[in-house]
Amino acid sequence: MTGVRQDERDTGGLPGARTERDASGLDPADPTSAVTPVTPVTPVNRSPRVHRAEEADRKTICRLLDVAFEQDPVSRWVFPDAARRAVAHPRFFEIVLDAAWRDGFVDITEDGAAVALWLSVPAEVPETASSTPEAADTAEGDDMGQRIQAVDPGNERPEIVGRLTRARHPHDRAHRYLMFIGVDPERQGDRLGSALLAPALHACDRDRVPAYLEASSERSRALYTRLGFDVIDEPVELPRGPLLWPMWREPRAAPADR
Repeated sequence: MTGVRQDERDTGGLPGARTERDASGLDPADPTSAVTPVTPVTPVNRSPRVHRAEEADRKTICRLLDVAFEQDPVSRWVFPDAARRAVAHPRFFEIVLDAAWRDGFVDITEDGAAVALWLSVPAEVPETASSTPEAADTAEGDDMGQRIQAVDPGNERPEIVGRLTRARHPHDRAHRYLMFIGVDPERQGDRLGSALLAPALHACDRDRVPAYLEASSERSRALYTRLGFDVIDEPVELPRGPLLWPMWREPRAAPADR
């Protein structure tokens, strides 16, 4: 799966119509909703505040991700049957949430309307790097893969997504991987996505650590380009499904460092 999800609408250019917005809550029509690529990212000093999620936030996070990704093109490809998707989604997000807490961190807005799941990925030498944290070659990773398979028995598509994205995921440098970011559909356009990502990207700049994600549409690719991410490979092509663009962000230098 990927760190970027869609809630796109075709406005037809009509005045006053709703513009396309990524499920992250970033508004491509609003220049203040993205960070310019010439300066380091700094935390957003306005509400809603962002804090590190804890176990007490579990139900809120899983419910939010379920709603935010209900109509996502990749989720619909992985779980094409709506009834099965309704059952599998909450279980799936429980698993990836556990992975983020184990190997990374989870940021959430104080009102519970936006959440981002990050993994801290160590550098691996090519000879031994057979996978990324989506399905790592450790006992924990194997257990995660088995748990995901049990979410929808007989469905090979979760494994297909993992295998294809693993083939493109960089492994030669330590980095932070944005697995998922979701915003309550009722809060689309409230700039929650940029507010949510700013502290994590600021930390990447401060710690001199790159970031990585997969964008699930040309629209989201443009949004994340504004945040300093660059496409680093050809898109991942899901069989008769949507494309996923691998994107990488180098840490930005502070003004004093330039």
